[in-house]
Amino acid sequence: MRASDIRQSAILPASPLPIVSIGLGGIVHDAHYPAYKIAGFAVAGGFDIDSERATMMAAKFDIPQLYRSLPEAIEEAPAEAVFDIAVPGSAIADILREIPRGRAVLIQKPMGEDFAAAREILNICRERELVAAINFQLRFAPFIIAARDMIERGLLGDLYDMEFRVQCNTPWHLWGFLFPLPRVEILYHSIHYIDLVRSFCGTPKSVYAKTLSHPIAPDLRGGTRSMVIMDYGENPRVNVMTNHSHAYGADKQQSYVKFEGSKGAIQIRAGLNMNYPNGVPDRFEYILLKEDDAANWQTLDISGSWFPEAFIGTMASLMRYSNGETESLPTSVEDAILTMATVEAAYLSSERGGTPLPAV
Repeated sequence: MRASDIRQSAILPASPLPIVSIGLGGIVHDAHYPAYKIAGFAVAGGFDIDSERATMMAAKFDIPQLYRSLPEAIEEAPAEAVFDIAVPGSAIADILREIPRGRAVLIQKPMGEDFAAAREILNICRERELVAAINFQLRFAPFIIAARDMIERGLLGDLYDMEFRVQCNTPWHLWGFLFPLPRVEILYHSIHYIDLVRSFCGTPKSVYAKTLSHPIAPDLRGGTRSMVIMDYGENPRVNVMTNHSHAYGADKQQSYVKFEGSKGAIQIRAGLNMNYPNGVPDRFEYILLKEDDAANWQTLDISGSWFPEAFIGTMASLMRYSNGETESLPTSVEDAILTMATVEAAYLSSERGGTPLPAV
């Protein structure tokens, strides 16, 4: 099978819309703007509460206009612009209340700091008739687009098993705002995997989970290690296992997603998590079972990675939906609320603990 036979990239809008950024932090620098440059999406202007940060970003990425305030950004934004909101979860609701009715907005994940905040965001979007999506961009990573194409073609048969394993040494100091938060690992990292599972398998019936901190990072009280089992009954089996405190060198670090089906399997190394932010090369491996000869694992060349290419897909899908080019908005707030509900269930399961052993 040739790489050219498998779709690896998002479908771009026929008529891209201008983008107005609300928040110009690290994720915009590292992923949003590099992705938009690759896709040819034009940024009309931006605003950040840190004026020095905004000035630096304008100089580096040729932002044509910096707004002095949120009201100014909203008032002077082009009428057809998409608002690209990349702020902490706690600030999302107040910003959405200021967005003009009926406008398109792409909201950086998570959808609020907890499920109550997610429901508030959903209600605001409904009340203001916003065309709103959450930036669950892992769905659009080139290696995930390729895996989805193969699975939808039936090359793997029935999906029996889906597993995420992350064992790395994450430099949490890069995100200082996370340290005082009560919820970190699942809400800000494993949420990507939970959302991706939902995109393949639907919403689970229930969740078993445990999330906990690590002695080498005691100040990060919101957790750096998690185990999440998403219950779909007999099949598929779904596990998410993360340990961001593996400080024992690079040799045994892991970062993969695995799909197993009745006719074949895919295992993808998501290299971004390893040696972050530099990462290591991704690797896409697959095996297709055959009746007439022995099956072997093979590699598929993938163009692009999670950062920045995946960020093309979330914006492209919102633009296409806003333009009436498609009836599908995969990461809409109406869908994302179910990811947030699954995350909430994981935290509740972790708080309640396991089943005590029966008396002997």
